[in-house]
Amino acid sequence: MPSNIVEGCARHSEGDYLRFLDIAYASTREVEDQLSHAARLGLLPPDAHRDLAALSTETGKVLAGLLRSLRP
Repeated sequence: MPSNIVEGCARHSEGDYLRFLDIAYASTREVEDQLSHAARLGLLPPDAHRDLAALSTETGKVLAGLLRSLRP
């Protein structure tokens, strides 16, 4: 996620920046899915899953808000 945001910032057009923010947002959803699989397989303790999923969800909300504020 952070790498996509930084790469978008390095682009010279707002459209490219928004595209990379979209990719970063999609990555938050991927992380949530991967965390869920890890928890179901017993690879991630329930407390860690809850905390990490909450962080990913919050990151997604921040990115969604940023995207809404930048789009016309």
